[in-house]
Amino acid sequence: MVVNKLMWREEVPTTTITSEAEKPAAPSHRVLTLGDIAGRESGGLVVLLVAVGALTLASDTFLTGGNLANLARQVAIFGIIAVGQLLVILTAGIDLSVGSVLGLSGAVTAQLLVAGWPVLVAIAVGVAIGAALGLANGLLVTRAKLPPFIATLGMLGIARGVVLVITDAKTVQGLPEGFQEIANGTVLGVPNLLLIAAAVVLIVWFVLTRTVFGRYIYAVGSNPESARLAGVPVTAVTISVYAISGLLAGLGGVLLTSRLGAGIPTAGTGFELNAIAACVIGGASLFGAKGGALGAATGALIMGVLNNGGNLLAINAFYLQIAIGVLILVAVGFDQWNSRMRQ
Repeated sequence: MVVNKLMWREEVPTTTITSEAEKPAAPSHRVLTLGDIAGRESGGLVVLLVAVGALTLASDTFLTGGNLANLARQVAIFGIIAVGQLLVILTAGIDLSVGSVLGLSGAVTAQLLVAGWPVLVAIAVGVAIGAALGLANGLLVTRAKLPPFIATLGMLGIARGVVLVITDAKTVQGLPEGFQEIANGTVLGVPNLLLIAAAVVLIVWFVLTRTVFGRYIYAVGSNPESARLAGVPVTAVTISVYAISGLLAGLGGVLLTSRLGAGIPTAGTGFELNAIAACVIGGASLFGAKGGALGAATGALIMGVLNNGGNLLAINAFYLQIAIGVLILVAVGFDQWNSRMRQ
């Protein structure tokens, strides 16, 4: 059999594969934005700067030393609780018990001081109670497999009930002057509370950005199953963040008791919502793995500035609640929109 020769050949289209190194480089120069420098905290910083600028123009007393010192004392305790709440939120959890834990720790500390216990021992017991309740929250979430909302909501009721029982719903008074000086004293004109809060924020910032434990927290919040397969001790990390949140709530309770000079059984009511709001306004995502300590502190400062400015300008406190609620909705809505745009 004779096979005819192919007299013509159809041209086949070809594609040239170019390596990444051979591709033309994109322009290296680009204008830096506030988001590049501050990350997710940039939105909160903008809101804070606008609020401070507006209040400076609207009130002559806002930037006075006395008002700024009062503002620092108000914001410090919220900031301490907020960074503790942030650690839990980064793991896609939530801690609704911090306000009640704060009240219980403060009341127990006050009772021990009235009973004649040494100041340092009473403070240590108050902080330890907060850590123990936080540890219980972590065990309920990890071992009993309860949803964080339910576990911490139950602890909210338990802690508040216990503090009302042990104090008979009465204020504990007669605290030593040395204990009250802890929160009301100053160092070179700077309130002690501000220094303590700044130290707590910086420590949490360092842990989240410079330690393996910090990376574990973000990994658990991003995808706990993938983190487990990668060797992250998911259960231990989850228990730890709840324990730290409780410890910081206990510290906040001790400091609030020192500032007020009395153990108030209803202290801390609603603080859990303020802590969550501060984290969200500061750029944290309730879905986990997004946010930072500086952002949570910024959110607490924004809420403190709004409340302080409202008092100076004699604005109805109900309007301030509306403003904070709007800020929360805007912050969450912007985060969702930003996530959709990246996808």
